[in-house]
Amino acid sequence: MSDQLNTVKIIIAEDHPIFVEGLKSILAKNPRRTCEIVTVATDGDDLLEKMRVNETDLVLMDMNMPGKDGLEVLAYMAKRKWKLPMIAVTMYEDPKIIRTAFKAGIDGYILKKNAIEEIYEGIEEVLEGKTYMGKGVSLHAIGRSKKTEEGQKFEDRFTKKNNLTKRELEILRHIAQAMSNKEIAEKLFISDQTVSVHRKNIMRKLGVGNTAGLIKTAYDNQLI
Repeated sequence: MSDQLNTVKIIIAEDHPIFVEGLKSILAKNPRRTCEIVTVATDGDDLLEKMRVNETDLVLMDMNMPGKDGLEVLAYMAKRKWKLPMIAVTMYEDPKIIRTAFKAGIDGYILKKNAIEEIYEGIEEVLEGKTYMGKGVSLHAIGRSKKTEEGQKFEDRFTKKNNLTKRELEILRHIAQAMSNKEIAEKLFISDQTVSVHRKNIMRKLGVGNTAGLIKTAYDNQLI
């Protein structure tokens, strides 16, 4: 923690300048303690480097960033047993992503659409070693629509990527290499039928109707 008891040194990890400025303004008005913005990182790799070279008490991080996304940053830190209080400030409210984030080591999770007061509350809770979940943040799906259950088109790389299982991502990489179901099956020691089912599920989740569209979507969204 910083030398000044009531001061917290913060790194903001966010690639949208307007939101960064808004967050700086919010933190400057924190009635509970002084927030010193050490630096701003614009992508996951930049964040890891800035955490390494800067004295920091807390990180406020978007989940969807260029380079390594928030989940990849958390996985990188966990693998190296590198611990620093982290709060996700993000638009993503999918319980699957939220569960993954907490499992990976996030300490707090706040939705961008919520009240400013949650930022102040979250900082206090996390600095005290507690877990903070803002309004609307749930680890369990509630009232999921049929459309959501059956799969839908997602709007960005982050949600597309995290809606696929590790096995589906693995098969998608092989599909992008123009490998047939049989070749993929032999490579992964599974049946042709299993590969076919995975292929159909991937296409459904990404909202495409053929292999060409699948490969294009995969490359356009940097899924492979």
